[in-house]
This record gives sequence, structure tokens and C-alpha cells, in this order.
Amino acid sequence: MAPGRAGRAITRVPMRSFPICWFAVVLCACAHPPATPARAADSGVLPAWSEQIRIREEWLTHRHALLLDMMRRHNVGMWIVVNEEFHDDPLTQFVAPPRPYAGNRDLFVFVDAGADGLKRYAVTGFWEETLSRYFETDRDPKKWNEAMKALWEKYRPKTIALSIDGHRGVTRSLTRSSYDALAEAMGPEAKARFVPAELLIEEYSDTRLPEEAEVYRRMVALTESLTRRALSSEVITPGTTRVGDVRRWLFDRAWELGVSLWFQPDLRVQRKGQAPDMSRGFLAIADEGVVIQPGDVLHLDFGFTFMGLNTDFQRMAYVLRPGETAAPAGLEAALANTRALQNALMRDEARPGRLSSDVYDGTMARMKAQGIEAQIYSHPLGFQGHALGPSIDMRAAARKDTPRPLRPGSYISVELNTRTGVPEWGGQTVFMMEEDPAHLEPDGYHFFAEQQQHLFLVQGR
Repeated sequence: MAPGRAGRAITRVPMRSFPICWFAVVLCACAHPPATPARAADSGVLPAWSEQIRIREEWLTHRHALLLDMMRRHNVGMWIVVNEEFHDDPLTQFVAPPRPYAGNRDLFVFVDAGADGLKRYAVTGFWEETLSRYFETDRDPKKWNEAMKALWEKYRPKTIALSIDGHRGVTRSLTRSSYDALAEAMGPEAKARFVPAELLIEEYSDTRLPEEAEVYRRMVALTESLTRRALSSEVITPGTTRVGDVRRWLFDRAWELGVSLWFQPDLRVQRKGQAPDMSRGFLAIADEGVVIQPGDVLHLDFGFTFMGLNTDFQRMAYVLRPGETAAPAGLEAALANTRALQNALMRDEARPGRLSSDVYDGTMARMKAQGIEAQIYSHPLGFQGHALGPSIDMRAAARKDTPRPLRPGSYISVELNTRTGVPEWGGQTVFMMEEDPAHLEPDGYHFFAEQQQHLFLVQGR
């Protein structure tokens, strides 16, 4: 998702989802793209939600197996996640089975029990069989405050980590009333041991499972397919189609496919002879009423949520003028500058264990040496679209945030742009903005989908 969107309304499509086998259709279509956009690539019957739950509960088993070592690295004796009725904690679906929870307060408790390893307790109003496969839970539950007092007395951990005082919403999600209720239930000695769970939450959230990779690869393939279709004559008729029409087309396809949108699709339009509309130092999102014209350079930002993971994807397109069969060479050269920026970050600088700030500084130094004007605002991808973890980002560098090492296997949105003067536009500066999900391997980041080699071309009808 492009920068400068803070405060914009977020549109959420109700969650419905699709089967793992369904993604194979998309992969085949993307591996051998047809000459014209194919509707069949994105069609299919939505699966039962229960199959998605089954897969995610398998993933949960693997996540819990990693948790004890994480707790010990962050000196956490007990970790408590509190889910409130009508106010779900953003971590609930990732620490517990991803099912609906409707109790007044449902608590999920993880304890470092020393030689006995990790102990897991679900403190809920009613017994539920699925929870009993992952947590110790009573068939005839005690009142939650009595249960929490008993857990404190049994283990008396040195630290009790809560979602408080973090820098991001997911790390400070505990309400004041639940904090006070926990303190009252567990007593003043336990309250004195309450600590922020931020670092534990970040590592837990930024650790990707090998089992997730194939599902995520197929998600990115679908994102790319929808983006390619949106930036084509299937959707756009030059001189008639408005920016809002493209956005609404993507809303409708998301609804049909049963995926959630964690941000609304955005378009940007650049036009020869027209000064760019800027917002907070970036090319501004186009108004919905803007009519797409021949000769326009289009940018689309789109991503979705599925099975607790998120994609974030951007592509550039050119609207052919009458008689044209290709984009002007200067525009393709501008896109090549952005590929050079991507390659420098992903292949030359990024390595597991290297500080994110060093990767940023090294990449920008390479761009300066090549005379390329660049901006980098990459962010982690995972449980959220703007997920927790190290960011390779100009704003973090300006704030001098505490740099953190890149985690092997983690996912990132490689989000960036270059600005290039285009001869065919009289030297006018054109932004080429790209965003690609990638995963970190020993030799750097690798795309989940193919890097954009040429501008997509929108033909007139």
C-alpha cells in the first residue's frame, strides 16, 4: 500500500474465501498468460470455510511449537492475550484457532513452565472441543478472574507480558478495563510484573512458516492477475472510464472471489503537460471522477487478505494513443530505473541478519552513484498488510528508529519509486512506483511474482 494514506477510509469486504486447489488455476494462467486478459484465470467455486480453518489450525500447531523459545529470548514468563466481545484482539486468530469468539472476555495464556515446557490455557466462559486440542481448558469453567488468580498462584512468573505500551496498534490492543480487571483478579504482586509484550508479539508475527509459502505464492499470483486485468481494455475504455470505475471493478471482483480488502484499491494518473498532484511528498491518489485518457501513465495499488495473510501489490501501465503499439522509450527507461532500485535493495544489499538501516543506506548510496532519484518505503507483510518487523524505509531512517536485523524467511513489501525526466514528455518528471511481495533467503529477497519488465499497455476499443 502506497505511503501517505493515513486517515483515509478503509473499506472492508466481508471475509469469504477459496480453496487451495482453486489457486492452481490462477498459477497456470499467470505462468502462461494469454494475449488478452482471461476471466477464467480468476474464476472458481468458493470452498467451505471449514477447509480454510483446518489448514490454519495445522499452521497454529507449528506456531505454538516455536513460541517457548521466543518467550525465553524476550524474558517472558507468561503471555496473556485477551479477546473481548465485539472487540476482537488482532492476535486472537493467530494464537488460537481462527474461529468466532463471543465471550465477554476470552483469555489465552501461555506459560514458560521451566522443565515442563510451554503450558497453554484457554480461560473462556464455555468449554469448546476445538480449544481443548490446543489449550488446557475446563469442561466446567471457573469464573475467569478465579482462573487467572489460580494460574498466577500456580506459576508466579517473573514477567507477565500484555499488549500494552507498544508502538503499533496490535502491540497495544489491551483495553484499560481489561488491564484493570486482570490486575484486580491476579493481585498487586502480579500487577507489578506486567510488562509490554511488544518484542514478543513482533517476533511471533514476523516469523513466517514454510507451510504458508505455497498458499501465499498463489495469493500473490491472484493479486497480479487481478491487477493486470484492471489495467487492461477489459476494464478501461480510454476517454470513458473513470478512476472510480476501476476501483469499483476491483471491489466487485473481491466480493465475487470472497477475499477481504485491507485497504481500498487506489489509482494514480500522470499526464503529459500536467504537473503532478502531490501529497506528503508522494504522487497523490487520483480523484474518482478523473477520466482515463490516451497517453496517460497509470499506477494501481491493490492487495487483499486471505487465511490470515495479506498481499500488497503495485503496477504501472500506459494508455496507448491512436497508432501507438508500445509505450514511449523514455517511459520504459523510467521503469528500468525502478527495476534497478529493486535489484539493488533485494539482490545487492538485503541479507538475513543485516540491519534494516544498513540495507536502506547501502541501496540509496547505489542509486546516488547511478544518478537515480529514488524513494524507499518498504514494510513487512504478514498477519497485517502493514505488518510488524524490520522496515527498510526512508521514514524510519529519518526518525533514526532503532535498527533491527532482517529475519530469514520473513516477507516484505518491496515498495519504492524513482523519478525520471522523460524526453518524449519534454523532460517532465515521471514517477514509476512499484510494490512487490518478497521473501528473504540467504542471497537476498526473492519476488513471489515476476518483476514488472515492461509497462502494461491499455489499448483503445
